Amino acid sequence: MTATLNQQIQQFYDASSGLWEQVWGEHMHHGYYGPEGKQKKDRRQAQIDLITELLTWSGVQQAAQILDVGCGIGGSSLYLAEKFQAAVTGITLSPVQAARAAERAQAAGMEPRSNKVQAQFQVADALNMPFASSSFDLVWSLESGEHMPDKAKFLQECYRVLKPGGRLILATWCHRPIPPALNSEEQTHLAKIYQVYHLPYVISLPEYEQIAQSLNWQNIRTADWSKAVAPFWDVVIDSALNPASVWGLLSAGWPTIQAALSLGLMSNGYRQGLIRFGLLTASK
Repeated sequence: MTATLNQQIQQFYDASSGLWEQVWGEHMHHGYYGPEGKQKKDRRQAQIDLITELLTWSGVQQAAQILDVGCGIGGSSLYLAEKFQAAVTGITLSPVQAARAAERAQAAGMEPRSNKVQAQFQVADALNMPFASSSFDLVWSLESGEHMPDKAKFLQECYRVLKPGGRLILATWCHRPIPPALNSEEQTHLAKIYQVYHLPYVISLPEYEQIAQSLNWQNIRTADWSKAVAPFWDVVIDSALNPASVWGLLSAGWPTIQAALSLGLMSNGYRQGLIRFGLLTASK
């Protein structure tokens, strides 16, 4: 099951990442529109603001060895490498993403070499990371947790590769807290999102916190930023209507077209309070 899911995720991002970069740029994640989601701003600036707000919220002020789990085409990786003058390693299931991220690192003068500021990328499974224990002092996971078929194993792997005292910053799609139990309409809504975006399932933020506690994470903090990021999907919907995007969708193939046609699932999910944007930070 996991192998098949990983193949689906790989194929989805292999096909869609080029179009996303063309329309949206290097950051493949939500934007931040102020605590209440009321601030008007350029869509790409909103994505950068999400990174800076996450760092401020988590209290991370320095890092030398950083792991970006689910790195996309290297947007966060290159930003973090520059900000912290650090060495960043990004992992993704998509060879297309890893290759493009490496190209962007080379263009930015951050390809792996002897200097301190560098970014390197590889294809790897976050549930079985090819790194020694205690390798990194910051693990960054921005919207990749929702793809993990085993949330506990994922957090366990993040814990393993962190150095003692190192910190995790996790931002991920969640569903609303339970109880009450998800009703049939909510379950159907989520199932459609899972199918379109190749997700095994999502859990609530309190469940993530419980998993972290069971794995001996320390200094655990969580936050729900659903209001702050929800406007993102309406902006994506608007951008999908321009001629360049439509042509790119037709070229990218049916899975990408299907995802574009289903953008309203996420927008409506936020409005209904079903979809949540959960944050968790903790230290080893």
